[in-house]
Amino acid sequence: METVARGSDTIALHFHPAPDDAPTLAVLWPAMGVPARYYRKFAENLGAAGVATVVPDLRGTGSSTPVPSRTSRYGLADLTDDIDAVLQHLKPRRAGRRTILIGHSLGGQACALHLATDPTTDVAGLALLAVGLPYWRDYPPARRLPVLLQTQTLAATSAALRVWPGWGFGGRQSRGVIRDWAYTARTGRYPHLNGLDLEAALTRVTTPVLAVDMAGDQFTPPGTVTRLLAKLSSAPVTRETYAPDGVAIDHFRWAKHGEPLAARLADWSAAL
Repeated sequence: METVARGSDTIALHFHPAPDDAPTLAVLWPAMGVPARYYRKFAENLGAAGVATVVPDLRGTGSSTPVPSRTSRYGLADLTDDIDAVLQHLKPRRAGRRTILIGHSLGGQACALHLATDPTTDVAGLALLAVGLPYWRDYPPARRLPVLLQTQTLAATSAALRVWPGWGFGGRQSRGVIRDWAYTARTGRYPHLNGLDLEAALTRVTTPVLAVDMAGDQFTPPGTVTRLLAKLSSAPVTRETYAPDGVAIDHFRWAKHGEPLAARLADWSAAL
């Protein structure tokens, strides 16, 4: 494991073996509150398919610091900036290889925003695994109001407590992360980050995207994926549904049953 300094905070990087001549390096960014170790089996699947893989812990999760507290203010802008810092740290390992970003849920949103905020990035492709914008109106009718109520209650609670304690959802989080996530759930749009209009910036992304819906995903139904992909209007997008052996799989379990998906990602990245 290595760490990347982010001021007083650190991002932990977990490396997984692959052939020495692996032509692709994947940086896999986790979902909210999910530690990097959860993706160990999927990273091994990627390695067996010939893709070298690094899995960072999101700031405040797993081995990354800080443990979110009432003094933590970081939000979506910081998670997005962390991606650039990690890519810079990995430059020696990326030399002579194509680099792809793989994002799961919130990690995938941050990856898309990295492409939007850094038009000079050398990332060759973005794979979005169970990634959508959690706008409440894009859920099935019976779930719309519950989603709106849950997301806004989390935001109000984290604002009042100055931290999200992780009660039943998302793990312990900075109030800034919950604030920005709840904003997207309420409005279907991204907030401005450091004065940048993300909605406009996303339309200028031209990096190839592979978007994978998980059949049976309760947290990221197809409508939420469609909304996010619509923002990437200039990017070549390939969209697929993952159901290993024809079985519906949820928002998280795909990472434990990912051998066919890893092979697909290896083939896709080789064609970039």
